[in-house]
Amino acid sequence: MRFGLRYPILYRTVIVVVLSVIMTSVAAQELMPRAYWPAPKGTNLLVVGYQHSSGDVITDQTLPVDGVDSRLNFAQITYQRTFSLFDRSANIQFNLPYSWGVTEGEFEGEFVDRELSAFSDARVLLSVNLLGAPSMDRKGFLALRAKPHPILGASILVQAPTGGYDPDKLINVGSNRWSTKIALGGIWPIRPTWLLEADLGVWLFGDNDEFVDTTRQQDPIYSAAFYLVKRIRPGLWASLDLNYYSGGRSTIDDEARSDWQRNSRIGATLLFPVTPRHAIRVSASTGIATKTGGDYNTFSLAYARAW
Repeated sequence: MRFGLRYPILYRTVIVVVLSVIMTSVAAQELMPRAYWPAPKGTNLLVVGYQHSSGDVITDQTLPVDGVDSRLNFAQITYQRTFSLFDRSANIQFNLPYSWGVTEGEFEGEFVDRELSAFSDARVLLSVNLLGAPSMDRKGFLALRAKPHPILGASILVQAPTGGYDPDKLINVGSNRWSTKIALGGIWPIRPTWLLEADLGVWLFGDNDEFVDTTRQQDPIYSAAFYLVKRIRPGLWASLDLNYYSGGRSTIDDEARSDWQRNSRIGATLLFPVTPRHAIRVSASTGIATKTGGDYNTFSLAYARAW
């Protein structure tokens, strides 16, 4: 299906819907409003994004480093395509980030620091709407937008150990392990222009067998996120974002550490079209409750083109 200048409102709506699922680079703490809102089959999206984070944050937020003070930048490129999977609306997304900045902190009472600049771990995300959003053309998409109804979706994200990694260094851009997030999410219209969204997920981690001459293991991290979305006009919306995540205690050389996480973040997102084929997303978030790490501020900006 081809979308052109004949359908400017449709195009604005499509591009900001798909742009909304682009992820940040701090895995367990991401805030992603509108992740399960569908788009017409055959929609393609290319996104270039930038994120700046400062405070108690590192490229692998699950590392057992205390007293972290960082200034990190993330640039990422993402491609996404909407397709039909068993007659349901589905998306496949490929994401490659690049990270640079300075991190310092303490590990087992000793000061550690590192200046970073390398590609981060690549990601692949598959999401499918289970209820309320069959695979649709532009007519079906516009009908759903005009009269939204509840939607239930599921997703699986796989993060591959492709990022820069030095086994002799504690702090790295890459994690040197496979990670997977399985999630279930839903959308409930409160009014035609107000949506309540929620997401429940679990992160599962492989072992890092080259963690400074030892093996590092990690328990799952369980997460929940909630979003209150205001649809202002076709292609323009804003949201209030909140999450909570718990777990992730690590074990290094068979010795369990007291780094169990129980953190929460709050943020806001604004997404608006520039032209029918181009859009901008701006978001910011901060930590509101932190037991281990997570007390940092983040600002992100992304540009997208759809066709």
